[in-house]
Amino acid sequence: MSNSLLLILTRNPELGKCKTRLAAKVGDKAALEIYQFLLQRTVSFTEHLRVEKWVYYSEEIWQNDIWDNDRYQKKLQVGKDLGERMQNAFRDGFQAGFEKVIIIGSDMYHLEQADLEEAFSTLETHDYVIGPAEDGGYYLLGMKSLNQALFWNKQWGTDTVLADTMQDLKTESVALLNEKNDVDYYEDIKDIKAFEPFIKHIKQ
Repeated sequence: MSNSLLLILTRNPELGKCKTRLAAKVGDKAALEIYQFLLQRTVSFTEHLRVEKWVYYSEEIWQNDIWDNDRYQKKLQVGKDLGERMQNAFRDGFQAGFEKVIIIGSDMYHLEQADLEEAFSTLETHDYVIGPAEDGGYYLLGMKSLNQALFWNKQWGTDTVLADTMQDLKTESVALLNEKNDVDYYEDIKDIKAFEPFIKHIKQ
């Protein structure tokens, strides 16, 4: 799928600078370890996906890290808020000639390679694809041409983002994937066995 591009927004995993809402409950060290675990998980379900893949770093590009330089092209996020950063990443992709572009974050535990393959396939018959998140946002957004309205006038990080985005697309051809949960708060992980090693100090 050489005409297809996956954009991955990531934060540089540094102590005290990632998963701050989670850190409020579990502490900075555990929050960093959890985020590093989620980054490895993101690599696991994207590295064999047969599309082009660009990783967008929040602070600076790290050449020698978990993102294989042969599989992922590395770029830096540009913009004052999440909307602007996503808009600029999509613009980069379409200007490079890609016809189907999908963006995800790097804090999903329940996402699989098959979900991403489904999303790209869905763009064969729809102009947009969205993966709704349980918190009222979305974990995935895909489109076939840049629609700047999707990135303006949104309260990022709130439960209105999905509804406002769907309102922007009310006359468009949109497919919705299964609802999934990203990891922002302790409540998102407290009952998932894979996270037990990181939060055992909380449960004691």
